[in-house]
Amino acid sequence: MENEENLRYPVGAFEKPSALDMEEIRRWIGELPAAPENLRLAVRDLSDEQLDTPYRPGGWTARQVVHHMADALMQQYTRFKLGLTENEPTIAAFEEDEWAKLPDSARFPVDSSLLVFEGVAVRLEALLRTLDASVYERKFIHPANGPTKLYELFAYAAWHIRHHTAHITSLRQRNGW
Repeated sequence: MENEENLRYPVGAFEKPSALDMEEIRRWIGELPAAPENLRLAVRDLSDEQLDTPYRPGGWTARQVVHHMADALMQQYTRFKLGLTENEPTIAAFEEDEWAKLPDSARFPVDSSLLVFEGVAVRLEALLRTLDASVYERKFIHPANGPTKLYELFAYAAWHIRHHTAHITSLRQRNGW
């Protein structure tokens, strides 16, 4: 069995960039178009029982991960737009573990969240492709993390998509699904 660290961080832990790197930004933007299809493929043909299997002991189920990915990308998109349109706004944090326990995340079919994820990814990509490098230095204030630059947010969002998609794909691989 894989060790706990590999199960928890199948693509490695997030490493916050120390400076704006537009090559990286362009690479991450380039990953967005494939992200919805990668997530769809990760859950394709999974039964309800398989979707209700945690990706690691004590972790969320594959179903909760899909719903979380839609919730989180909506939050990240909103934070990005707030950072673009307001002067250092203080954003609201969300209790992701509590959201994952809500009935729409814990029991609801994943189809609607796949659609939400796809729609937000398309919008985010369209927005990001129009932006000048200077705007990535804009920031918002996170209640727990403090000042966060938009390039840091986008680095996290790109990692977050790969991270959670890998939770599901590695679960499938370990279980031979």
